[in-house]
Amino acid sequence: MAYGTIATVLYLGAAFAPIALGSQPHAPNSTYYNPVLPGFHPDPSCVFVPEWNQTFFCASSSFNAFPGIPLHASKDLQNWKLIGHVLNRREQLPRLAETNRSTSGIWAPALRYNEGTFWLVTTLVDDDRATEDASRWDNVIFKSNDPYDPDAWSKAVHFEFEGYDTEPIWDGGKTYISGAHAWRVFPGILLAEANLETGEVGEWEVIWNGTGGMAPEGPHIYRKDDWYYLLAAEGGTGIDHMVTMARSKNIYGPYESNPANPVLTNANTTNYFQTVGHADLFQDAAGNWWGVALSTRSGPEYLHYPMGRETIMVPVTWEDGEFPVWSPLNGKMSGWEFPIEDLEIDGPGPFISEGDVVDFEPGSELPAHFTHWRFPIADSYAVSPPGHPNTLRLNPSKLNLTALNGNYAGPEGQTFVGRRQQDTLFTYSVDLDFSPSSFEEEAGVSVFLTQNHHLDLGVVMLPPNSSTAPFPGTNSIESSAELIPQLRFRGESYVPVPDDVVVPIPEAWHNRTLRLEIKAYNMTHYSLSAGPANAYSETRTILDVSNDPVSWGFTGVILGVYCTSNGYAGTTPAYVSKWRYIPQGQFRD
Repeated sequence: MAYGTIATVLYLGAAFAPIALGSQPHAPNSTYYNPVLPGFHPDPSCVFVPEWNQTFFCASSSFNAFPGIPLHASKDLQNWKLIGHVLNRREQLPRLAETNRSTSGIWAPALRYNEGTFWLVTTLVDDDRATEDASRWDNVIFKSNDPYDPDAWSKAVHFEFEGYDTEPIWDGGKTYISGAHAWRVFPGILLAEANLETGEVGEWEVIWNGTGGMAPEGPHIYRKDDWYYLLAAEGGTGIDHMVTMARSKNIYGPYESNPANPVLTNANTTNYFQTVGHADLFQDAAGNWWGVALSTRSGPEYLHYPMGRETIMVPVTWEDGEFPVWSPLNGKMSGWEFPIEDLEIDGPGPFISEGDVVDFEPGSELPAHFTHWRFPIADSYAVSPPGHPNTLRLNPSKLNLTALNGNYAGPEGQTFVGRRQQDTLFTYSVDLDFSPSSFEEEAGVSVFLTQNHHLDLGVVMLPPNSSTAPFPGTNSIESSAELIPQLRFRGESYVPVPDDVVVPIPEAWHNRTLRLEIKAYNMTHYSLSAGPANAYSETRTILDVSNDPVSWGFTGVILGVYCTSNGYAGTTPAYVSKWRYIPQGQFRD
């Protein structure tokens, strides 16, 4: 299934980033590259669990993507493998199907391990609710005694908290949950005693209001050297994002701010890595400290970052009785010597740097790293259906990728499946066998960020010389005009996108399987191409388009395939084969 290590490293001169070692004993330095989890992997939360074969585990936010809350594992902090998803069954959290708006869904999971159990506390956000409405925030707890077994992750246990970015803490025989509320009522970091089994919580108390930056959030509390160290994010999740810290002798405070705040940020710099924040800290087997955080490879212009918020890692020096010192973030890093371990890791997913060679063999399932937008309709997808071996059949959804003004798609869902863009440069392509017969039946490939932001190239049935379609429900063209298969580019974004491009499919291509391709040929543009699957020399570029329209918000690009009737009555399925994603380079400076 995997393309192996074909990815090329494009490194364009990032400055060497030494770390402050102080007097702490340390191992020799080792070089590595950021991001460690490239692509749509924001809000990282990581733990090292010696009991589980000296393994590091990291969870990240998934918003409306499903399966949700991807979980990666590593033995050496360099090679990360997808071992599954915490949210992998509809019955665990049915309301994910209903959250409205593209900024909704799973925010900021906090992964922790305590006395043999993995705990994950997170927030399901519904941005269609009023800001002050507590039902906007559905805070939930998952637990598992085996992170590699999807069925071992529990159904959600709900608890009351008007906020988000929640985290479990154990101290002195008691259990707590911390969280954040960045809105008008009581902005700051809060804490309450809690029962993780039942979801019962005590009275919430504000324990810190941050350093004065906007939206103090993302709290994590660590007990070290008789101090409680509180880690937070401030400044919003844009280019003013930063990591700050405070500490107290009492878990409820008062907390004194670190004089060196912010401890990690690239705000007001020309660094390619920006929006650095929402961090976490953990140790390795040698006692060395590491910090992870989210970042976008956007530069200060903050225009071209289709992979969205990714996970970066920096070495941290933490001497006894002192605040930790975080290394500056760059693309090329020098840190502690990495653990040398057996790299064998269980789990169905690929290592993070691998590409795709997926042929949908009979008896196989969709690969573990394939993703949908909200819960998929199971009947819309079939691997190697009768008469079509080595294909993925897509039954059309009535709604297209935008659906209802970019919001909730309804119980019928949207037929779309993809994989994260994880490389600056790549080529993604599929073979498409599709014979539409009625008006506006369409199947194709998409650069999909959210329902409000996507760039599509599809085969669609339209009248000749038609660049616009009538409003669904008018029958004149459906009944009276000749229809022909055409290639159509169509974009959706708050950022201006090119006008629709409609190109009749040449007669020589009729009744042939087509190859549709999306290629990132530089850090700012995609080319969208099509041609006969068995005649690469006939491939034509339909459009070059900026990635600016899909560089926005909280998520990151998913490259995939879709099939829709665009609101009409079409039922023709599409058959996808020879799914390929070839990594071709990372820009890190």
